[in-house]
Amino acid sequence: MTPRKPLPTQFSIVVFAVIAAFVLFQLYNVLGKKVGRQPEEDAKTPLPAGPTPEAQRPSPMDVGALSVAAGLKARDPSFDPARFLDGARQAYETIVRGYAQGDREALKPLLTPAVMASFESGMTAREGRGETEQVEFVHPPRADLETAAAEGDRAVAKVRFLAELRNTLVKGGTETVDERRTAEHWTFERSLNASDPNWVLARVEPASA
Repeated sequence: MTPRKPLPTQFSIVVFAVIAAFVLFQLYNVLGKKVGRQPEEDAKTPLPAGPTPEAQRPSPMDVGALSVAAGLKARDPSFDPARFLDGARQAYETIVRGYAQGDREALKPLLTPAVMASFESGMTAREGRGETEQVEFVHPPRADLETAAAEGDRAVAKVRFLAELRNTLVKGGTETVDERRTAEHWTFERSLNASDPNWVLARVEPASA
């Protein structure tokens, strides 16, 4: 197994939210929901491969995103939108891969016991069907900050992820490979009054492409 890159300290998520059971059981189904034009539809115009020249690479924080973060920064001056998105993107990849592979060791430190139990149920059911899965990101997922605000004593930030995934499903010696594009919203929260700066994953929802 490829070693996992550690998440940034500020974003070492110990998930402390109780996500609705149906979301937990269907998380990978949500991530696997096809949206927009699929790879087979536009094979002649694939997404760019390899590093993007620095001159063409978009700025980590455009004016709109900085404006979105302004309200939260007024309450929490330490909030760094670019650093937050870097951490959110790494958390997204880690959780998607971990759930697909049934990597309990990777998932356990990222989830509360209650959430881990729900993921455990989904992974156990998949194993009971004799299925194994592996997910690869065809390109680095795109993460856009949709909202960032202070709600009472909580900081709440919603991130829209766009990803192109290659899913390999093996069952009974038969391997099926499927490529799909997905879009979802992940909402993260943390207490503004706590000394612990870690964010928690509070909600996962499908998003439009």
